[in-house]
Amino acid sequence: MASSVAATPEGQLEALLLPVTQGELALPAGARVLFLHARVGSRLRQCAGSGWLCQQGFRPFADELQRAGLAVGEPAHGDRFDLVLVLPPRQRDEARAVFARAAALASVGGCVLAAAPNAEGAKSAETDFRRLFGSVQGLSKHRCRVFWASAGDRLDRDLQAQWAALDEPRRIVDGYLSRPGLFAWDRIDPASALLAAHLPGNLHGQLADLGAGYGYLSAQAIARCPAITSVDLYEAQARAIEPAQANLGEAVAASGRAVAVRVLWHDVIQGLPHRYDAIVSNPPFHQGRADLPDLGRAFIVAAAAALRPGGRLWMVANRHLPYEATLAAHFAQVRTVATQDGFKVIEAVRG
Repeated sequence: MASSVAATPEGQLEALLLPVTQGELALPAGARVLFLHARVGSRLRQCAGSGWLCQQGFRPFADELQRAGLAVGEPAHGDRFDLVLVLPPRQRDEARAVFARAAALASVGGCVLAAAPNAEGAKSAETDFRRLFGSVQGLSKHRCRVFWASAGDRLDRDLQAQWAALDEPRRIVDGYLSRPGLFAWDRIDPASALLAAHLPGNLHGQLADLGAGYGYLSAQAIARCPAITSVDLYEAQARAIEPAQANLGEAVAASGRAVAVRVLWHDVIQGLPHRYDAIVSNPPFHQGRADLPDLGRAFIVAAAAALRPGGRLWMVANRHLPYEATLAAHFAQVRTVATQDGFKVIEAVRG
């Protein structure tokens, strides 16, 4: 019977670099290598040279790469690389756009190399990769599929253009802009909708939205709370910044008021750099497939530290998540405002 154990991030990275470490892919001296959706790991630290650049849009992972001493950033316009490494995301449209980007960033005669866990759509990812690149080589290791190809004459240029366009922000329900791969990217998240419906109209002053995604909660707060004067959105996923900025611009215009807006690429659990009169949040409680309620607790702690005395946190969470002790330890007053459809809306007031 096949093992049901999922691949670890370290195992996926080990598998990805196997064709390089075993010599199946020979890199020229001083090769330029780009790693899309890079993750830190011991094998990467061993392999990476001066010509390697790691791209990572999720702020906690980007910070890990930087702490490991790796070069982190976005390729400059016109940059091309001898090898483009890819850890494709699970969302299929987003993954297709990443493959198209990898092909565009590979030099003439360059190679694109990817690895996906078997339990997270490796078969579909490899099928898409073959559709784009034509001739593909592959292997299985560490519960992953590894596949690579030359970005050469067999590349389907029409398909590449179609897939590159999949990453463009697009209109979803109620006119919001979003893009594949963001949290609840193609709909209004029901927990966020429940929180928005219960936001009191007397929230005022400077507001922050923690884990803001494409900006739904902030847009709702601007519409529902006329005394709000500024909104700061904190979001760890860089791909959310562009649609969030657009959505907040439209919300401010619709309100007819002067509301200052900032959209910040930031890891909330590292704390907030400013102080606020009110905070709203639908905090994350999982990373990948694993439930990690400590993420939500860290958001609560960060919110408490950033609120002025008397400031209010309005948050929503799944009913089963054990946040009450953390809330009681950091706030003077805590009350459950509503429970519905498996969610709970909570107000907490800073002492």
